[in-house]
Amino acid sequence: MAFDFDATVVGAGAVGLAVGRALTRRGLTVLVLESKPHIGEGVSSRNSEVIHAGFQYPTGSLKAKFCVEGRRMLYVYLDERGVAYKRCGKLVVATEESDIPKLEALLDQGRLNGVEGMEAITGAQAMALEPGLKAVAALTSPQSGLFASHDYMLNLQGEIEAGGGAVVLSTPFEGAVSMKGGGFRVCSGGQEPTTLTCRLLVTAPGLSAQAVAARIEGFPPERIPVRHLGKGIYFRLTGKAPFERLIYPPPVHGSVGAHYRKDMGGQAVFGPDLSYVETEDYSLDPAKRADFAGFIRKFWPAVQEDHLVPDYAGIRPKLHGPDEPQPDFQLMGPEAHGIAGLVALFGIESPGLTSSLAIGAAVADRLGA
Repeated sequence: MAFDFDATVVGAGAVGLAVGRALTRRGLTVLVLESKPHIGEGVSSRNSEVIHAGFQYPTGSLKAKFCVEGRRMLYVYLDERGVAYKRCGKLVVATEESDIPKLEALLDQGRLNGVEGMEAITGAQAMALEPGLKAVAALTSPQSGLFASHDYMLNLQGEIEAGGGAVVLSTPFEGAVSMKGGGFRVCSGGQEPTTLTCRLLVTAPGLSAQAVAARIEGFPPERIPVRHLGKGIYFRLTGKAPFERLIYPPPVHGSVGAHYRKDMGGQAVFGPDLSYVETEDYSLDPAKRADFAGFIRKFWPAVQEDHLVPDYAGIRPKLHGPDEPQPDFQLMGPEAHGIAGLVALFGIESPGLTSSLAIGAAVADRLGA
């Protein structure tokens, strides 16, 4: 039968657009549905814009695989498309002797994950690279960096549209039904509700992944993972940025930990922290400034608390709660939910931005595109 589109992707964040781009490059016509007025307005707009090297994720996990592959693909793509980035490198610092075994474990894991160029250096060497830093030991990660993520997403959108597809904004996904003979009937809302047909369906809507899956007829409720909202806030520094490289502490449970970056505009930003919330609450608590200053002082003793100002907050679609093991990305195909032609993505938090091109390719492969 004839379909309106070969594939529909729900969600126009970095991952949804990367999926759409991967399917477009394989000759498919793609429709991307986005509930918000702009692309990348959800999780993709409230992060650190960091390009992760891939050493902090468990060896053999999808996070490790897609981060390393995606980071390599991303640098090539940014060069090809002229999108701004800085391969500034990262220092993971131990500020006390008890942190050193954590660095050693990260170095071993990074090598197993195929991360290039990582080295262990002394605290003195780290402080020579970044005067003002405090460290007793450090790891260097030269493949880490920053990039202009919104410009990246605009390029992905442009490729989809140049390939005959469409990215439709302010158009929420209302539901989908499998059709006899294959494919889906998809209902969308907004100012002009409509129904369309497609052969393949991918859901990549970030925070609403569970709600979207529940609107697909026949999706087994027991296969939808529980959603947890991990909120993190960022503080910006007034004044000159103290370091050129990314500065990270050893990862903490459930997070890479609050870190430092000199953003694409040259300003210093610290964060995010991590707290679990029940609703999508992006409010900022200025009272957290003292806690941030105390944490930052461990690796930058000269920080002045009154130079830290609340900047923004982000929320990650986590699949684990406090003190629970951190699970992997979930790319759920027919073998799990029983619906042919559907891939549903859950828990695409960090390093989802770095991994996006690799995730897109993997979804296209899984769909046989």
